Parts: sequence; C-alpha cells; structure tokens
Amino acid sequence: MKIYFAVVHAFFFFVVGADVGAEQKVHAAVTASDAVVGFAISEESDGLTITVDGDLFARYVIDQANKPYLWPIHGPTGKSMTRAYPMQDVASEGSEQRDHPHHRGLLFGHENIVKKTGETSSGGDTWHERATFEKQAQNPRTAAQGKRQMATLASIVHRDFTELEATSDLAVVAENCDYVDQSGNRFLTEHRRMVFSVTDAVRMIDFQQVFTASDGEVVVDDRKDAGLSIRVPTTMAVVSNEGGHIINSDGLVDGEAWSQAAKWCDYHGPVEGEHLGIAILNHPSSYRFPTRWHVREYGLFTANPFAQRSFDDSLADGAISLQDGEQLTLKHRFIFHQGDAVAGQIEQAWQSYAKEGASNE
Repeated sequence: MKIYFAVVHAFFFFVVGADVGAEQKVHAAVTASDAVVGFAISEESDGLTITVDGDLFARYVIDQANKPYLWPIHGPTGKSMTRAYPMQDVASEGSEQRDHPHHRGLLFGHENIVKKTGETSSGGDTWHERATFEKQAQNPRTAAQGKRQMATLASIVHRDFTELEATSDLAVVAENCDYVDQSGNRFLTEHRRMVFSVTDAVRMIDFQQVFTASDGEVVVDDRKDAGLSIRVPTTMAVVSNEGGHIINSDGLVDGEAWSQAAKWCDYHGPVEGEHLGIAILNHPSSYRFPTRWHVREYGLFTANPFAQRSFDDSLADGAISLQDGEQLTLKHRFIFHQGDAVAGQIEQAWQSYAKEGASNE
C-alpha cells in the first residue's frame, strides 16, 4: 500500500510505501495525530473511493459498465442520494423503479456521436448499455431490433488519472477518457475534472468536461437521451407520491420542467425519513447555457445541452459538428442539500457559482 498524506498542521508531504496484495494508493489530509480529517482519496483497481472526515462521500467506478459512474453518493446527512439499481438490488426499491438499467448513479452519456472519415464512419451510443437491450434481443418478436441497437453501442473508457489531490477542504479527481466504438476505434476524447467539497451542511461535486475531436471531425447529434445525469432515490421521484418534486430556476415544477432551458434545476423529496434535495447548476460558460433539462417525474435528472428539436419540433436541429482538434466544454455543479430549493438556497448558490468564472479550469 502506498499512502500519500498531506499533514495539515505541518504543511508537508511524506510517503509510506509497502506493497500489500493489490496496490492501493491513498491520498489524504491528516492531523499530526494521524486521525483523518478533511478529504481522502483511495485508488483501487476498479476506481476511487472519496471520503470526508473518514465518512464515505462517493465511489467512482471505472470498469463495471460501458462508461465510468459515481455510485454510491452520500449526501450531507449520510443518506444515499441515488437509486441503487442496477448496481444493487434493494427491497425498498419496487419493481416499478427497476427500469432503465443504464441509469447508474451519476454519469455522462450520449445516444449518438459519429466520426466521419471519407466513406466510412465510427462512433455510437454511450447513453445505453447492453443490459438496456438484452430482454429485447432475447424476445423473438423484438430480437432484430434489439440486436441492431446493441450493434450501435460504444464505450467511454477510462485512460488515466491526471490529478488526484486531497486536502482538508476538497478532493480533486481529473482523468482522461477515450470514446471508442465496438472495434476499439477512438472517435472522441474527454478530459474530466471533478471537485468534491463540503460547505454549510451541503455536499457539492463540480463536474467539468472538455471534449476534443481528437481523431477527425465528429457530429454530436440532437438527441434527448444525452447529457450529464443522476438517477434520484426512488422515494424522491415525483411518481412515488411521497412528496418528491422538481423545480427549475424559472419556477416551473414537476413535468413542466421537462425539456425547458433553465440555469438550474432542483429535485427534492423524502429519503429515509428526511427531506433532501439534489440541485444541478449550469455555469454561464458552459456550452449552450442555459441548458435544457431531460428531467422526468420517474427520477431521471439530466442536464442536456445537445437536444433542441428532440425536445421541441419548432426548434432547429441542434446537431453539433466538431472539426478535427475542436473542443466543447460543459460545466456543472451538483449540490446535495437538506430541504427544498428554497431551504437549500439554490438560487443564491447559482449566483455565487456564476461568479467563479474559470477558477476550476
């Protein structure tokens, strides 16, 4: 085990190195008495574990699906802030909430990004995964369609971590990802940077993505099934009829918020006896601010700047062509808070976030 400690009181680093089975790296802020305070990052073969003051904040999983995802994520009171399915079967999540197996925790995907090179093309669908179409492919009536959809699947592959930093105040995770088709051909790259922090009874994750057309021109299609998503806890979902609600920065609620552009959107409701919420803030520097929201009453919560006509037939096609080497940047902040959007002061939080400019770049 290799341990990298930031010693809070002395402001220097030391390393303890000893290999114990599979190598594990731990990045942590500690006091002189070695009691963990602040943030720590533990690097394992399947991803990362991020803790704060010794308690779990989130796990970042890089090898269990066709894309990386965060799960579980624990909110300010220690409650899990996403649906458990399909990573874990939980009795309290009824069969009606065990839908869309590609809705894993917090993640990014897009239904159709295509690289065009002369007469041929590569690319595909990173929104869905094999489990989405398996039942379809096994049913004789729908097998052909299921197999066709499986053939379009692509993957977002973790390449390497470029930054892992843990201090008393925050944890930083930066990585490079390759978007590859089923033949292993790369058609896009992404530099992803996540900053985990805690302030005043909220937990936050800043999520910045820089996409590069690294291997020639790509077309990012106008699709509703695309963007940065979280699947909320089942009891928080509006359709659970337990008090969950959606509201955006323009005051649109529940189903009214779907497909509408707004600078932030909030999903709140009961979680294990407490009223908790998840807000996603869209930064003014993010592509196509204010983003549109693919947010559903059954629990899907997605910031989607790619869809225009897919949401509204009266709008122009929102497909994007990125020339070789061209980049596109998305920037969002997740806030896990107590109470509704008013209690969580989400409008004030967005105002503060908007002033931060490019400070996290």
